[in-house]
This record gives sequence, C-alpha cells and structure tokens, in this order.
Amino acid sequence: MRVAMSGSPDEEKLEELRQKKMEQLQEQAEGQQGGASQEAAQQQAEAQKKAVLRQHLTDEARKRLNTVKMSKPQFGEQVERQVVTLARSGRIQGKIDDDKMKQLLQELKPDSKSFDIKRR
Repeated sequence: MRVAMSGSPDEEKLEELRQKKMEQLQEQAEGQQGGASQEAAQQQAEAQKKAVLRQHLTDEARKRLNTVKMSKPQFGEQVERQVVTLARSGRIQGKIDDDKMKQLLQELKPDSKSFDIKRR
C-alpha cells in the first residue's frame, strides 16, 4: 500500500504534475544555455577572423573585400576564409595590399563567362 504525504489522491496527482513541469523547465533552460554557448563560440570565431584580417590586410584591401561582401556575401565569405587559412598556415608575408587582393579575388572568382560554343 502506498503512503501518501497528505493522504489525498488529488494532491498526489498535483505533486506529480509539478515534478514533470519542473523537469520540462530544466530541460528547456539547459537547451537555451547550449544555444547561447554555441552563439558565443560563433561570435568569438568571428572576432578572431576579423583580427586576422585586420592584421594581414591593408585598409584598401579590407575596403575592397567589404565591398565584395556586400554585393556577393557567399563569395566574400569564401575569400575571407581563404585569407584566414593562408595567414594561419604562414603563407602570407607582410600584408595583402589592394593589388594582391585584386589578384586573389580574380583567382577565386567563379568562372561565370566560360562558354565553349562550337559551331558545326
């Protein structure tokens, strides 16, 4: 036989419901904390990327890259990742100036105008 704290079956059910609700709230809180830490890690990675770009690009090159990012966000991100990768692997000597940035953009630019039209 089960001994109830108060003896009333209604209060037992109420206590069970409270317990379940508390567990749900705890799970939600943990889920939100996980999302917040992931967001914080993302912000930290973004800050590190910006620091590396500031360190290895001249002002003109950074302006050109920002302009590219505004018109073509995915391509701009790709170029940024490439610059960060080159910097971390130690393959950048000095700073990337505007001319080098133009070259890099040219190299990484997807070939959109390469059509081979053959007439027969």
